[in-house]
Amino acid sequence: MNPEPPQSGGRVRPVAAIAPPAAPAGPQACAVIDLDAIRDNVAALRARAHGAEVMAVLKANAYGHGLLPTARASVAGGASRLGVAVLAEAFALRAAGITEPVLAWLSAPGAPYQRAIAEDIDMAAHSLDQLREIAAAAAECGHAARVHLKVDTGMGRGGATASDWPALVEEARARELDGLIRVEGVWSHLARADEPGEPSIARQLAVFDEALDVATRGGLRPAVRHIANSAATLSLPESHYDMVRPGLAIYGVDPLAPKNHPLAAALRPAMTLRARLVQIKRVVADTPVSYGHTYATPRPTTLAVVPLGYADGIPRSASDIGPVQVHGNRHTVSGRVCMDQFVIDLGDDDAAIGDDVVIFGPGDLDAPTVLDWASAAHTIAYEILTRIGDRVERIYTGGPHAPM
Repeated sequence: MNPEPPQSGGRVRPVAAIAPPAAPAGPQACAVIDLDAIRDNVAALRARAHGAEVMAVLKANAYGHGLLPTARASVAGGASRLGVAVLAEAFALRAAGITEPVLAWLSAPGAPYQRAIAEDIDMAAHSLDQLREIAAAAAECGHAARVHLKVDTGMGRGGATASDWPALVEEARARELDGLIRVEGVWSHLARADEPGEPSIARQLAVFDEALDVATRGGLRPAVRHIANSAATLSLPESHYDMVRPGLAIYGVDPLAPKNHPLAAALRPAMTLRARLVQIKRVVADTPVSYGHTYATPRPTTLAVVPLGYADGIPRSASDIGPVQVHGNRHTVSGRVCMDQFVIDLGDDDAAIGDDVVIFGPGDLDAPTVLDWASAAHTIAYEILTRIGDRVERIYTGGPHAPM
C-alpha cells in the first residue's frame, strides 16, 4: 500500500519538475588527431628525402599522438621503417600486428633482448658490453640479432666515442662471422641541426663519414646509414645518406624557421587540443584568481574554468600567459595553472557552460598553435606535445587507425 503524500494545510505540496540530463556533447577535454595530416606530412618528408628511406619516429606514444594509429598513418604515407626509444614501444607495435622494421635504441643492461630478437626488432648497440649482451641473447635463442651500431659524432650523449669505435666495429664483425648478429645500420644524432649554418653540423657529418670509413674497412656493410632528424631532413640533404629519421615534422610541427626551407607550408599540425568550459561566473573588479593571486580582474568581467591542468600537460610555467581561443577570440590563462584546471578572463564576451575552447591546433582562424604554447612556457614544442596526459581522450579523424 502506498504511503500518503506529505500534506500541508490539507493540500499536497507540488514537486518541482526535474529537467532531464542534457544529451552528451562530447568529452570535456580531448586531443583530436588528424591521421591524414600525419600521412601527408610523412609523404612530404619522403619526397624531401630524395630517395632515402624514411623512418618515422614514434617514441613517447608518438609524441602524444597515439602509437598505433600514428604508426599506421606513417606507413600509409611512405615510411618504410619505424623508430622508438624503448623496447616496450616496439613490443606494442608487434603485438598490434605491425610488421615493418622497427628500431629500438635505448636499453639498459638486462633488457629483454631474446624477446626482441624473437619478435624481429632491431636494436641499437653503442658499447662492447651492450653488443656482447645482445650477441649472447642471440646465441641463447638461436637466431641472429639485427643491430644498428651508434657512434657519438659530437652530441656527447649515446654512442661510442671515436676512440672506442674501432673496437666496437671489430667486435661487431667478429659476431657477424659467428652468425650471432647482423649489422643492419650505422647511425648517429645531430645536436644542432635546427640551427642551419651552425659549424658543429659540418663537424659532426665529417666525424660520421670517418666512422663509416672505419666500419667499411672493418668489413661491415650496413643496409642503412642514418643521422638526419627532422631539421636535417628539411634542410641538410648532405645528411640524408640511406635513411632519414623525422620525428617532430611528421606531426606537422616545423623545427626550423619557415624561411629556412620550402616545405613548411606542406606540413600540417596533426593535434588539436580542446576542452569545454565547465563553469562561468560574473565577478567584480579586483577579484583575485587562482593560487597565489597572481592575477586580479581589472574590471567587472566574466571568468570561465577550463578543465585541463598541469596533470594533463598544460605547463604551469604558462600561467598568466598561455593563449586559448573561445568563439574565435583569443584569451589568456588568468592566474596560475592548477593541477586539473585553469581560468580565463572572457571580459564581456558571450560564452556558456559547455562551449568549446581551443588550447592549440593547426593555427587556422588565428587559433593558438603548439609553438605559441612552447613560447609561452619557455620550452619546445616536443615537450608540450609529449606531456599531454592519459586523461585527455584521443579522438582520431581521417586515415587508418586503431583504438588505443
